[in-house]
Amino acid sequence: MNDRELLSGCVEAATLAPSLHNSQPWRFRIVGDGVEVRADRSRQLQALDPDGRELMISLGAAVFTLRVALRAAGWIPGTSLLPDPGDPDLVARVSLLRPQEPSADARRLAAVISRRHTNRGPFTDAVVPADAVEELRAAASFEDAELIVATPASRLIICGLGRIAEERLRSDGGYRAELGRWTRGPRGRRDGIPATAFGPWDAMERLPVRDFGLVHPQLSGRPERFEPYPTIAVLTTVGDRVADWLRAGQALQRVLLVATRLGLSTTPISQPVEIPAIRETLSDPRTGRWAQMVLRLGFAQSASATPRRTLDEVLAPG
Repeated sequence: MNDRELLSGCVEAATLAPSLHNSQPWRFRIVGDGVEVRADRSRQLQALDPDGRELMISLGAAVFTLRVALRAAGWIPGTSLLPDPGDPDLVARVSLLRPQEPSADARRLAAVISRRHTNRGPFTDAVVPADAVEELRAAASFEDAELIVATPASRLIICGLGRIAEERLRSDGGYRAELGRWTRGPRGRRDGIPATAFGPWDAMERLPVRDFGLVHPQLSGRPERFEPYPTIAVLTTVGDRVADWLRAGQALQRVLLVATRLGLSTTPISQPVEIPAIRETLSDPRTGRWAQMVLRLGFAQSASATPRRTLDEVLAPG
């Protein structure tokens, strides 16, 4: 296998990264012995993400997935974030530094890339073990982020803020229109959120579940009983610039892959960080630590995969 074939295979793995509304806002280009990762601004969600923060988190997740795939293929990757100040859409260059036998951890992470799916359904009442929580916190720390697991008291506050955020978003016509664009489309569409991934509504209205019934009332699921005491965590970074958002995305994907390896289901809950005032409440600007994503963790039946664009659609000719 030559370098281009190897890099193309790793790019294909990177396309399985999570993104807001499965928008897949990335483009890739193979240059020499490396891959350029570029932002596709045509896929930025203007109502939900006018500053591009979540777009960059999605791109950071793709960068991390590319790194894992390269490492599992037997290479130490070199990663340069925002390598060209004159080209802000070039968010990273990931290159082949030197060959090295992959570690067992790299192999395990790569093995679950295709099994990681957002689960919007109910979780069981089983408690996430303390040692699993510590592994997830270590995963975030490895990527220069912090995963703060909510206490029972702070969990109530976070879930309450999430419900307020969801209610504010529902009242925004631009949000509803945008939600419709990413959940409607022709059969066989390879992006967006299919009806199979919508998930039910929390019968007790404790958890801030994204309400797809706003634009698809005919597909809105019946309310179901969700876990009464969810494990909620907030992913934070020191700093809130573009580079910090990219680091948050890499940390998010490492946490999600480790969770998948541990048999955990995950739900990124982005509504609380999509309303600036609520996001600031979850952050600590005095210390420079900013909330980037809220995560729900637990045990559940496997969720179905969401579609992905083909390699030809995301990889520029080179």
